[in-house]
Amino acid sequence: MRRTGSGAMAWNVFRFCTALRVLGSVMIVLVLAITAVTYYAVVIANYGPALLAAGFSPNALPPIAVLLLFHFFLVMLLWCYFSVVLTDPGSVPPNWRPNIDEELGENDPLTTSEFSGPILSLQQAAALADAGHPRIRFCRKCNQLKPPRCHHCSVCGRCVLKMDHHCVWVVNCVGALNYKFFLLFLFYTLLETTLVTLSLLSQFIAFFGDGEIPGTPGTLATTFLTFVLNLAFTLSVLGFLIMHASLVAANTTTIEASV
Repeated sequence: MRRTGSGAMAWNVFRFCTALRVLGSVMIVLVLAITAVTYYAVVIANYGPALLAAGFSPNALPPIAVLLLFHFFLVMLLWCYFSVVLTDPGSVPPNWRPNIDEELGENDPLTTSEFSGPILSLQQAAALADAGHPRIRFCRKCNQLKPPRCHHCSVCGRCVLKMDHHCVWVVNCVGALNYKFFLLFLFYTLLETTLVTLSLLSQFIAFFGDGEIPGTPGTLATTFLTFVLNLAFTLSVLGFLIMHASLVAANTTTIEASV
Protein backbone atom coordinates (compact mmCIF):
# COMPACT_ATOMS: atom_id res chain seq x y z
CA MET A 1 0.00 0.00 0.00
CA ARG A 2 1.34 3.41 -0.95
CA ARG A 3 1.58 6.01 1.78
CA THR A 4 0.55 9.58 1.07
CA GLY A 5 0.61 12.95 2.78
CA SER A 6 2.32 13.44 6.13
CA GLY A 7 2.44 9.69 6.73
CA ALA A 8 4.70 9.21 3.70
CA MET A 9 6.95 12.05 4.90
CA ALA A 10 7.29 10.49 8.36
CA TRP A 11 8.06 7.11 6.78
CA ASN A 12 10.73 8.61 4.51
CA VAL A 13 12.35 10.45 7.42
CA PHE A 14 12.46 7.21 9.43
CA ARG A 15 14.18 5.41 6.56
CA PHE A 16 16.62 8.31 6.21
CA CYS A 17 17.53 8.16 9.93
CA THR A 18 18.03 4.40 9.71
CA ALA A 19 20.34 4.90 6.72
CA LEU A 20 22.37 7.42 8.73
CA ARG A 21 22.93 4.85 11.49
CA VAL A 22 24.29 2.36 8.95
CA LEU A 23 26.35 5.07 7.25
CA GLY A 24 27.93 6.02 10.56
CA SER A 25 29.53 2.60 10.96
CA VAL A 26 30.90 2.86 7.44
CA MET A 27 32.34 6.31 8.21
CA ILE A 28 34.40 4.95 11.11
CA VAL A 29 35.94 2.40 8.75
CA LEU A 30 36.53 5.19 6.22
CA VAL A 31 38.31 7.34 8.82
CA LEU A 32 40.58 4.43 9.77
CA ALA A 33 41.23 3.67 6.08
CA ILE A 34 42.23 7.28 5.34
CA THR A 35 44.47 7.21 8.41
CA ALA A 36 46.13 3.99 7.24
CA VAL A 37 46.74 5.35 3.72
CA THR A 38 48.20 8.55 5.17
CA TYR A 39 50.45 6.58 7.51
CA TYR A 40 51.72 4.49 4.62
CA ALA A 41 52.43 7.51 2.43
CA VAL A 42 54.21 9.56 5.11
CA VAL A 43 56.04 6.96 7.22
CA ILE A 44 56.57 3.91 5.04
CA ALA A 45 56.82 5.39 1.55
CA ASN A 46 58.62 8.67 2.16
CA TYR A 47 60.04 9.78 5.50
CA GLY A 48 60.87 6.35 6.89
CA PRO A 49 63.19 5.52 3.99
CA ALA A 50 64.55 9.09 4.05
CA LEU A 51 65.51 8.67 7.70
CA LEU A 52 67.20 5.34 7.04
CA ALA A 53 69.11 6.79 4.09
CA ALA A 54 70.27 9.80 6.13
CA GLY A 55 71.61 7.67 8.96
CA PHE A 56 73.25 9.78 11.66
CA SER A 57 73.98 12.75 9.44
CA PRO A 58 72.42 16.22 9.89
CA ASN A 59 70.12 15.34 6.98
CA ALA A 60 68.22 13.07 9.39
CA LEU A 61 66.84 16.00 11.40
CA PRO A 62 63.97 16.94 9.02
CA PRO A 63 62.65 13.35 8.75
CA ILE A 64 62.92 12.93 12.53
CA ALA A 65 61.00 16.15 13.16
CA VAL A 66 58.26 15.21 10.67
CA LEU A 67 57.90 11.68 12.04
CA LEU A 68 57.79 12.79 15.68
CA LEU A 69 55.14 15.45 15.02
CA PHE A 70 53.19 13.12 12.75
CA HIS A 71 52.95 10.34 15.37
CA PHE A 72 52.11 12.77 18.19
CA PHE A 73 49.29 14.42 16.23
CA LEU A 74 48.06 11.02 15.06
CA VAL A 75 47.82 9.62 18.58
CA MET A 76 46.00 12.70 19.85
CA LEU A 77 43.68 12.72 16.83
CA LEU A 78 42.66 9.08 17.30
CA TRP A 79 42.25 9.49 21.07
CA CYS A 80 39.95 12.47 20.62
CA TYR A 81 38.07 10.79 17.79
CA PHE A 82 37.22 7.65 19.76
CA SER A 83 36.45 9.77 22.82
CA VAL A 84 33.73 11.47 20.77
CA VAL A 85 32.51 8.12 19.44
CA LEU A 86 32.37 6.35 22.82
CA THR A 87 31.35 9.20 25.17
CA ASP A 88 27.65 9.63 25.86
CA PRO A 89 26.75 13.16 24.70
CA GLY A 90 24.40 13.63 27.66
CA SER A 91 21.03 12.12 28.53
CA VAL A 92 18.14 13.64 30.43
CA PRO A 93 18.29 12.42 34.07
CA PRO A 94 15.47 10.02 35.00
CA ASN A 95 12.37 11.72 36.42
CA TRP A 96 13.88 15.15 35.78
CA ARG A 97 11.57 18.04 36.72
CA PRO A 98 12.26 21.79 36.42
CA ASN A 99 12.44 23.44 39.83
CA ILE A 100 13.13 26.93 38.52
CA ASP A 101 12.70 28.76 35.27
CA GLU A 102 16.08 27.86 33.85
CA GLU A 103 15.28 29.35 30.47
CA LEU A 104 14.76 32.86 31.88
CA GLY A 105 17.10 32.58 34.87
CA GLU A 106 14.36 33.26 37.41
CA ASN A 107 14.37 31.78 40.89
CA ASP A 108 10.65 31.30 41.33
CA PRO A 109 9.75 27.58 41.61
CA LEU A 110 7.00 25.87 39.66
CA THR A 111 4.44 26.20 42.44
CA THR A 112 1.28 24.24 43.04
CA SER A 113 -0.80 27.37 42.44
CA GLU A 114 0.42 27.33 38.85
CA PHE A 115 -0.18 23.62 38.37
CA SER A 116 -2.78 21.25 39.77
CA GLY A 117 -0.59 19.21 42.08
CA PRO A 118 2.58 19.31 44.16
CA ILE A 119 4.58 17.56 41.39
CA LEU A 120 4.18 18.18 37.69
CA SER A 121 3.14 14.91 36.04
CA LEU A 122 4.02 13.91 32.50
CA GLN A 123 0.38 14.28 31.46
CA GLN A 124 0.27 17.81 32.86
CA ALA A 125 3.59 18.65 31.22
CA ALA A 126 2.41 17.39 27.83
CA ALA A 127 -0.84 19.35 28.09
CA LEU A 128 0.97 22.54 29.10
CA ALA A 129 3.55 22.13 26.33
CA ASP A 130 0.76 21.69 23.78
CA ALA A 131 -0.87 24.83 25.13
CA GLY A 132 2.35 26.75 24.47
CA HIS A 133 3.44 27.25 28.08
CA PRO A 134 6.74 29.20 27.97
CA ARG A 135 8.27 27.29 30.89
CA ILE A 136 7.56 23.73 29.80
CA ARG A 137 9.33 21.76 27.06
CA PHE A 138 8.10 18.22 26.49
CA CYS A 139 9.33 15.54 24.08
CA ARG A 140 6.49 13.43 22.69
CA LYS A 141 8.87 10.84 21.26
CA CYS A 142 10.73 10.22 24.53
CA ASN A 143 7.64 10.97 26.67
CA GLN A 144 9.64 13.13 29.05
CA LEU A 145 10.31 16.73 29.98
CA LYS A 146 13.21 18.43 28.22
CA PRO A 147 15.71 20.62 30.09
CA PRO A 148 16.81 23.92 28.53
CA ARG A 149 18.97 23.54 25.38
CA CYS A 150 18.01 19.87 25.11
CA HIS A 151 16.89 18.54 21.72
CA HIS A 152 15.64 15.23 20.36
CA CYS A 153 17.90 13.44 17.87
CA SER A 154 15.94 11.39 15.36
CA VAL A 155 19.01 9.34 14.42
CA CYS A 156 19.94 8.37 17.99
CA GLY A 157 16.26 8.18 18.96
CA ARG A 158 16.62 10.12 22.23
CA CYS A 159 16.96 13.57 23.74
CA VAL A 160 20.49 14.97 24.07
CA LEU A 161 21.60 17.64 26.53
CA LYS A 162 22.87 20.80 24.82
CA MET A 163 22.81 19.02 21.49
CA ASP A 164 24.98 20.62 18.82
CA HIS A 165 24.42 18.23 15.91
CA HIS A 166 24.46 14.57 14.95
CA CYS A 167 27.76 13.72 13.29
CA VAL A 168 27.82 10.70 10.98
CA TRP A 169 31.63 10.69 11.09
CA VAL A 170 31.55 9.67 14.77
CA VAL A 171 28.24 7.71 14.77
CA ASN A 172 27.12 9.83 17.70
CA CYS A 173 25.55 13.10 18.69
CA VAL A 174 27.78 15.98 19.71
CA GLY A 175 26.39 17.29 22.98
CA ALA A 176 27.19 18.56 26.45
CA LEU A 177 29.51 15.74 27.53
CA ASN A 178 31.56 15.09 24.37
CA TYR A 179 31.69 18.54 22.76
CA LYS A 180 35.15 19.17 24.25
CA PHE A 181 36.51 16.01 22.61
CA PHE A 182 34.87 17.03 19.33
CA LEU A 183 36.65 20.40 19.33
CA LEU A 184 39.97 18.73 20.18
CA PHE A 185 39.38 16.24 17.38
CA LEU A 186 38.93 19.09 14.91
CA PHE A 187 42.03 20.86 16.27
CA TYR A 188 44.36 17.86 16.02
CA THR A 189 42.90 16.87 12.64
CA LEU A 190 43.78 20.33 11.36
CA LEU A 191 47.34 20.05 12.71
CA GLU A 192 47.79 16.54 11.32
CA THR A 193 46.44 17.27 7.83
CA THR A 194 48.41 20.52 7.62
CA LEU A 195 51.62 18.70 8.54
CA VAL A 196 50.99 15.97 5.97
CA THR A 197 50.13 18.49 3.26
CA LEU A 198 53.31 20.51 3.85
CA SER A 199 55.55 17.44 4.21
CA LEU A 200 54.32 15.93 0.92
CA LEU A 201 54.22 19.22 -1.00
CA SER A 202 57.64 18.73 -2.58
CA GLN A 203 56.71 15.23 -3.77
CA PHE A 204 53.44 16.57 -5.18
CA ILE A 205 55.24 19.32 -7.12
CA ALA A 206 57.71 16.75 -8.45
CA PHE A 207 54.83 14.93 -10.16
CA PHE A 208 54.54 17.83 -12.61
CA GLY A 209 58.28 18.16 -13.26
CA ASP A 210 60.39 16.60 -15.97
CA GLY A 211 62.72 14.74 -13.63
CA GLU A 212 62.44 11.08 -12.66
CA ILE A 213 60.67 10.41 -9.36
CA PRO A 214 61.99 7.50 -7.26
CA GLY A 215 59.49 4.92 -6.09
CA THR A 216 57.06 2.34 -7.43
CA PRO A 217 53.88 3.38 -9.27
CA GLY A 218 51.81 2.27 -6.25
CA THR A 219 53.88 4.35 -3.86
CA LEU A 220 53.69 7.41 -6.09
CA ALA A 221 49.94 7.06 -6.54
CA THR A 222 49.45 6.70 -2.79
CA THR A 223 51.55 9.80 -2.12
CA PHE A 224 49.58 11.82 -4.68
CA LEU A 225 46.22 10.66 -3.28
CA THR A 226 47.32 11.34 0.31
CA PHE A 227 48.36 14.90 -0.53
CA VAL A 228 45.05 15.68 -2.27
CA LEU A 229 42.96 14.16 0.54
CA ASN A 230 44.83 15.94 3.31
CA LEU A 231 44.75 19.27 1.48
CA ALA A 232 40.97 18.93 1.12
CA PHE A 233 40.55 17.99 4.79
CA THR A 234 42.77 20.87 5.88
CA LEU A 235 40.62 23.45 4.12
CA SER A 236 37.29 21.94 5.21
CA VAL A 237 38.29 21.33 8.83
CA LEU A 238 39.73 24.85 9.08
CA GLY A 239 36.37 26.34 8.12
CA PHE A 240 34.53 23.97 10.45
CA LEU A 241 36.85 24.80 13.36
CA ILE A 242 36.44 28.54 12.81
CA MET A 243 32.66 28.11 12.82
CA HIS A 244 32.68 26.18 16.10
CA ALA A 245 35.10 28.63 17.69
CA SER A 246 32.62 31.41 16.94
CA LEU A 247 29.80 29.30 18.40
CA VAL A 248 31.78 28.73 21.59
CA ALA A 249 32.56 32.45 21.85
CA ALA A 250 28.85 33.22 21.50
CA ASN A 251 27.87 30.44 23.97
CA THR A 252 25.52 28.85 21.46
CA THR A 253 25.22 25.65 19.41
CA THR A 254 24.76 24.77 15.76
CA ILE A 255 21.07 24.04 16.32
CA GLU A 256 20.46 27.25 18.27
CA ALA A 257 22.36 29.35 15.73
CA SER A 258 20.31 27.96 12.86
CA VAL A 259 16.95 28.77 14.47
